[in-house]
Amino acid sequence: MSSTTTHHRPPPPHQPPPTTTFLHRLQTSSSPNSTQLLGFLTLATVAAILLLIIGFSITAVVVALIFFSPIIVITSPIWLPFAVFVLVPLVGFLSFAAFVAATFAGLSWFYRYFKGLHPPGSDRFDYARHRIADTAREVKDYARDYGGYLHSKVKDAAPGA
Repeated sequence: MSSTTTHHRPPPPHQPPPTTTFLHRLQTSSSPNSTQLLGFLTLATVAAILLLIIGFSITAVVVALIFFSPIIVITSPIWLPFAVFVLVPLVGFLSFAAFVAATFAGLSWFYRYFKGLHPPGSDRFDYARHRIADTAREVKDYARDYGGYLHSKVKDAAPGA
């Protein structure tokens, strides 16, 4: 017994089209609560203050450049030797001191590590060391297996070799 009944689907619920504008969604949504409103006002106030500070800073830099450019141009024969003879050696000395400090810190870490004092980061160092050793062992085993495979293929290709 077959009956030919047609099943009708209910219409889908009303959904706004995906192209609705932000303003339309804002008008149809519920009003924000006091916490959201306070957060928005705080954000707007901070943004306005930061924009004001940035505007004042840029204006001050431009006015200072306009005011001091003649002085900078007139005194430039003094600034170049000053930069060459004072600033370059100073930067070099500070860089050297930073490299010495970094080297000392590294050597101190290695000393504590090899003494077994477990300095910070030694667990990551041990993990990396074990990973490198395991990978090297796997590559060695793979090369041994694959090398034997190639050696047998060479004997097949050239039986007298």
